[in-house]
Formats: sequence, C-alpha cells, structure tokens
Amino acid sequence: MPEIKPVRIDKFLWSVRIYKTRSIATEACKKGRIIINNISVKPSRSVFKDEIIIVRKLPLIYTYRIIQPVENRVSAKLVSNYIEDLTPEEEKKKLDIRHSGMTGHREKGSGRPTKKERRNLDRLIDDFDLSKGW
Repeated sequence: MPEIKPVRIDKFLWSVRIYKTRSIATEACKKGRIIINNISVKPSRSVFKDEIIIVRKLPLIYTYRIIQPVENRVSAKLVSNYIEDLTPEEEKKKLDIRHSGMTGHREKGSGRPTKKERRNLDRLIDDFDLSKGW
C-alpha cells in the first residue's frame, strides 16, 4: 500500500486551482479565510482525505471535500478527481446576482438623477438588497 505523504493546506489549495498562486493561498490562511473543523488554519497545516474545507472568498463561502490530497498542480480537467464541491446553490446565486448587470454607471452628459429617478433607483436597490440573501 503506498504511503500517503502529508500535504500543506496552502499547497493543496494552489494545486487544485482554488487560488491562482501559492502565496495568495498562504495569505488567505494567515487572514483566517480557510477553515477546517470550525478552526481557521495556518498555511502549514496538513490536509487529509475526506476533510471538509471552507474557503471564504467574498462574497461567497465555498465548501469542498478532499477526495485525495495532491501536492503538484493539476490541470483544470483533473481537479474533480481531488476535490468535491459542496457549496450550496444559495451561495452560487450570490455570484449570479452580483454579475447580473446592476451597475451604477450613467451615460456621460446625463447629469444628476432627478428626484423621481432617484426614488426609482432606491426602490430597485432595495429589491436586490444583499442583506436579504440576494
């Protein structure tokens, strides 16, 4: 039976493409954005099979289960062999809403919004209030 070599969490997050660079993954660990067993972890913590990792990349909170620890970076097609995405659909909807096109851009030369336009804008923003889970 092959011996399983321990893998650092920062190296694992980089190898399965959750973070673009290992230094960004290390920084996320130091800032407390990586959680295992309800404890924020240091970059040097080893990961093991079937552990649940919570990654806070605002505005979302991703949840992954480790299928097999890997030390070297793998191609995007092979990532599903090493981690399973357990992120709830409600979290993924937050990203869809954020990219839905709600921007604060006004056409150049249109001036400030009128009182009526401002009320309509406030109503629209209240409908998509992020504090309600949207």
